Amino acid sequence: MRYLHTMVRVSNLEESLKFFAMLGLQEVRRRDSEKGRFTNVHLAARDDVGAAESVHAPTLELTHNWDPENYAGGRNFGHLAFEVEDIYEMCQTLMANGVTVNRPPRDGHIAFIRTPDGISIELLQKGGHLAPQEPWVSMKNVGSW
Repeated sequence: MRYLHTMVRVSNLEESLKFFAMLGLQEVRRRDSEKGRFTNVHLAARDDVGAAESVHAPTLELTHNWDPENYAGGRNFGHLAFEVEDIYEMCQTLMANGVTVNRPPRDGHIAFIRTPDGISIELLQKGGHLAPQEPWVSMKNVGSW
């Protein structure tokens, strides 16, 4: 058995692609289905792009149904997790682009954000904890993750 991908439904494909691009994910496959009235876009992390193209690494599949739907309860999905080079830099970039950091990386190791559709994303510092630093240490949680 081999893990292939995680699929999440998105209400605005372009907004979601922009969001995941900020995390460093790149599009590796796309399929439009006129009959099914949806678009599937597979994304891979920078370090997995070559492997994902040859179907050796898991991908994130964004499914956009062309007919409007309301997607609520993103938290019941659980979360997606991504390892990042510098959690402070990533969170700062996300905040500068209007993304709320729901659980700031006070410990230099873990943070949580949400996609435009409310899906929880866990960010983990590569290689262990960074030294705690401001403003992160003093930041409070916002909402739920």
